[in-house]
Amino acid sequence: MRHLLGPEGTAAIGHLLSLRPLLAFDFDGTLAPIVVRHQAARVPSATARRLEMLARRLPVAIVSGRARTDLEGRLGFRPHFLVGSHGADGDPDAAIAHARRLEPARQSLSRDRTRLATAGVVVEDKGASIALHYRTARDRARAEAAIADLLARLDPSLRTFGGKLVVNLVSADAPDKAQAVRDLVARTGSTAALFAGDDVNDEPVFASAPAGWLTVRVGRDDPHSRAGWFIDSTAEMPILLERMLAASQGAHG
Repeated sequence: MRHLLGPEGTAAIGHLLSLRPLLAFDFDGTLAPIVVRHQAARVPSATARRLEMLARRLPVAIVSGRARTDLEGRLGFRPHFLVGSHGADGDPDAAIAHARRLEPARQSLSRDRTRLATAGVVVEDKGASIALHYRTARDRARAEAAIADLLARLDPSLRTFGGKLVVNLVSADAPDKAQAVRDLVARTGSTAALFAGDDVNDEPVFASAPAGWLTVRVGRDDPHSRAGWFIDSTAEMPILLERMLAASQGAHG
């Protein structure tokens, strides 16, 4: 990965913005800093202001693991597209079907509620996906063991994947973020896209992105990331957005 705020990155941003791309962003750890209590996460005002300006010029999407309803009050601006549950609730009708397929998992979680809570696992039911958070667990090894025991007893057709101190459950046929971003590119008629993310569930987008896309990992904690570029933290996001605004102004007047 190369630092997107270097000279090469500035040129890449200019080229991408000349193509009138879709601009898609993860939320936690990308636009909003990671916080201990995930209910407290918000997009900083410096980032939100610049995203609002970009959204007047180009299609902007948020593609997050959170539920869409959870995201709405945390952004500080209005994107054109809001996709939650890692892509599973992009289509309302499909989201209902994906939610129904998780019902057996909900029943198992209900039976294990006390054990999970005692281990410090917080269950977040987002409808089309379920997240098992253990960021606040005092003994993370114990929390991981409780989650592993639960997963071993669930329907193996469900899809599970990790994240930063979280394990996610979705139906086996639910789309991932890569499919969600591809669908948005087609929907907007864009010829290219930028996607920025920071976690394991963002890697499918990085890995499957066509050559003309610009993929950005926030943080350099994963040397095996398939992203083409990186910025160091959410603190650099306003700088990146400012450069995108300048490039879009130059490309489109």
